[in-house]
Amino acid sequence: MTPTRRRFAGSLGAGLLLAPFLSFDPRHQGGLGARAAVAAAAPRAKRILLFCTMGTYPPIWTPTGLDGESITTWSASTSPLAAVKDSVVLIEGLPSGNPGDNHGSPDGITGLGFGYYDGQLKISVDQFVASKLVASGVKRPIASLLLGAETNASGGRTMFYGGSGGNNLPTIGSPLSAFTTVFGGAMPAGVTSQALLQRRKSILDLVAAEATSLKATLGTLEGAKLDIHLDSIRQLEGKLSQAVAPAGGCVRPAEPPGDGTYTYMNAMDAIAANAIHQDIIVSAFACDITRVAALEYGNDQMLKVNLPGRVPYDDEHGGFIHSGAASGYKNLIEFEKYLAEQFVALIGKLKSFQDPDDASKTLFDTTLLAWCRDMGDAQNHDQKSMRFVLASGDRGYLKTAPGGRYLTSSERHERVLLNLCEAVGITSYAGFGDPGLTGAMKQPLPGLAAV
Repeated sequence: MTPTRRRFAGSLGAGLLLAPFLSFDPRHQGGLGARAAVAAAAPRAKRILLFCTMGTYPPIWTPTGLDGESITTWSASTSPLAAVKDSVVLIEGLPSGNPGDNHGSPDGITGLGFGYYDGQLKISVDQFVASKLVASGVKRPIASLLLGAETNASGGRTMFYGGSGGNNLPTIGSPLSAFTTVFGGAMPAGVTSQALLQRRKSILDLVAAEATSLKATLGTLEGAKLDIHLDSIRQLEGKLSQAVAPAGGCVRPAEPPGDGTYTYMNAMDAIAANAIHQDIIVSAFACDITRVAALEYGNDQMLKVNLPGRVPYDDEHGGFIHSGAASGYKNLIEFEKYLAEQFVALIGKLKSFQDPDDASKTLFDTTLLAWCRDMGDAQNHDQKSMRFVLASGDRGYLKTAPGGRYLTSSERHERVLLNLCEAVGITSYAGFGDPGLTGAMKQPLPGLAAV
């Protein structure tokens, strides 16, 4: 039977792919129109990933050998970063606006301390970016994904703020809960990128067949318009074939076991759980389920570290930092090395997947990673010199150096957070950070972005 216009509009394929002909705007549904709008903005990165930890002991962090901005000798605690040296930039010296705020200050990724700021609510950069992307039409199933085990232990706070009241935001601590949240309804088990490609091609075949039947019922002018749209469908089919390669793509990861698997000393083993969270975040990026994600290790008060054979089971803050002087901060250095290894591992995972929209690039090429801390100096509980490690891939946002790049700056650390916004195409910063910063001070830190 020849399809009527009403039946044709009800087809899944027609509803999405012949929208212009049938006066249906997919941008309101976060569909193809939204993707086209994003492409037009041409940001340097499509997504941001925050790697969040507590502060460190400054003398163990700073590179020990420099040639201008180039790193010649890495510190012991950051030495694993040498494996990805051509992709990273280290920055320190940046004070917060409230350098004496002590434990639990929201400053880290909000730019605002404990005080009030003429009614402006605290919002962390992850939430600000996510809200701006949604407002611009980049609508994914999860606007921002916040993961991390034991981030509220001992009354501690996460680094994330937002919502209608600017409140502190929780993370998902359970790997199984995180997996269910991300992949519970996103795609069936075992579906690979190739299977998704075949499914999409089947939809295109159905649409083309229905469109051909519909054409017989149209006048000359409408028929000509439909011919143009059919040609665009054929072009889309070609792009789908190019966009999915056998080596990478959207694959649902293995479902984690129950939380009991990650229990140690009657609490969740945050180190073991966060290793699973890393895989979930990268797969969520590969499946384009979210464009903004963050992983936090512990909180401002404590992080119980379980790394047998490397460091004793202890609290990072109370044991490795405040009790570390006697051994020359041996355990803190070893744990900071572990964190640096995890940062490198995240880069490796991102490199192993292709970008969902561009098979010529990896996820790392289109993602900006930022290692952020809640305090600059955890030994002295201050934010006088905030520290960042930033990383991006080939032709990404950052200006890098072959041996690793190192910068110092006395500018407010909020400006680096604005670089994260700029990387994904956000250039209006109203509503974020300190409203007292204006003009040139309310701009990304110069010299970070590639020309």
